[in-house]
Amino acid sequence: MSRTGSLASAALAAGIAAAAAGCQPRVAVEAPKEPIVIQMNIKIEHEIKVQVDRELDDLIASEKDIF
Repeated sequence: MSRTGSLASAALAAGIAAAAAGCQPRVAVEAPKEPIVIQMNIKIEHEIKVQVDRELDDLIASEKDIF
């Protein structure tokens, strides 16, 4: 093989290696530019029922002849 053929083979190998390196996928983990907003609709109905139930229990306990 001549020197020119050897140089061409080296250039071809370098080109293939550069092309293969350019095709690799890039995975980047970055923080979002805007804050994450989570909207939650919560009913507080349960807490009110517990409070009413406790008040009724106290009322029934204090006045046993109600029923």
